[in-house]
Amino acid sequence: MKSRLEKLRERMKEKDGEIIRLLNERSEISVRIGEVKGREYIDVYDPSQEARVYGYLQELNCGPLPPAAVRAIFREIISASRDLQKPTIVAFLGPEASFSHLAAEQHFGKSCNFIPQPGIDCVFDELERGAIDWGVVPVENSQEGSVNITLDRLVLTPLKIRAEIYLRISQCLISSARDLRSIKKIYSHPQALAQCRFWLKSNLPKCALCEAESTAGAAQRVRGSKTAAAIGSSLAAAASGLNILAEGIEDNPSNTTRFLVVGKGTSAATAKDKTSLIFATAHSPGSLHCALSPFAQRRINLIKIESHPVKERMWEYLFFVDIVGHTAEREVENCLAELKEKTTFLKILGSYPRAEGGL
Repeated sequence: MKSRLEKLRERMKEKDGEIIRLLNERSEISVRIGEVKGREYIDVYDPSQEARVYGYLQELNCGPLPPAAVRAIFREIISASRDLQKPTIVAFLGPEASFSHLAAEQHFGKSCNFIPQPGIDCVFDELERGAIDWGVVPVENSQEGSVNITLDRLVLTPLKIRAEIYLRISQCLISSARDLRSIKKIYSHPQALAQCRFWLKSNLPKCALCEAESTAGAAQRVRGSKTAAAIGSSLAAAASGLNILAEGIEDNPSNTTRFLVVGKGTSAATAKDKTSLIFATAHSPGSLHCALSPFAQRRINLIKIESHPVKERMWEYLFFVDIVGHTAEREVENCLAELKEKTTFLKILGSYPRAEGGL
């Protein structure tokens, strides 16, 4: 007689067959959707539609699979479906195994062509030339604040923010060496070095700290050296064949970086959106208070407001603002129309679905 375990495995195999059949049926529908998108010149990647899909999937889920597991499974199903319609090409701050690469994979899934770029400027340049449709760039860290290069490019670029990604950052000290005591120099991105400053001061106070373009680039730079180490992810260590000398060395365990998905076009409203904008005010008493009054009057929540220096003019500032809502909503539209009258410069960077892990 068959054991209970064998019977359960047979039932599991039957379910696997049903899943494969349904996945292929879903893929056939996806191909037809791609054909319609092609005829109507609609982008294959639609962050608003994908946000709605994840929303109704969570409503359908009754367990025992946790919400995060459902999202992870369907992220790869959606990614593979997109690839059947048309390959999705995504530029990111490289090299491979950087945190930008991890963020891009977390958002788009693995069935994409990820193209590493040597710098944030290069990501914007490739997108603006039309060589690549989508880019992922870091914009702020929960501990160290904004990434100024990204803010500078957002001021001038014709591209729009189409989505956002929050990535929990866990830093490791990685090296070809096996002994922490042999390390004399440490390389990493300035943000990563800052995120680990207290650990470094406590454990390696005499080491020289050297800046690199990215954490993954730092990992590649220290390969073969017995006296140098890099700060980066465990994936960067594996990709570069390095040893992990210490894990979780970030000073704050809630350390998170926010990334933006940038590209052409606009994202439709989903009822759970965020809008980013930049404005400038006149140099007169109360001008900022006056500019912010339309938000207060309409009870529109400002998630973030940050001043940013104008590069060409000393002591002049732009204000980067994130609000809850979408420009397609009447209250937001009316608010921004009034804001335009109260400012000397206003640019809408994009309305897009709010990501999990942020406000």
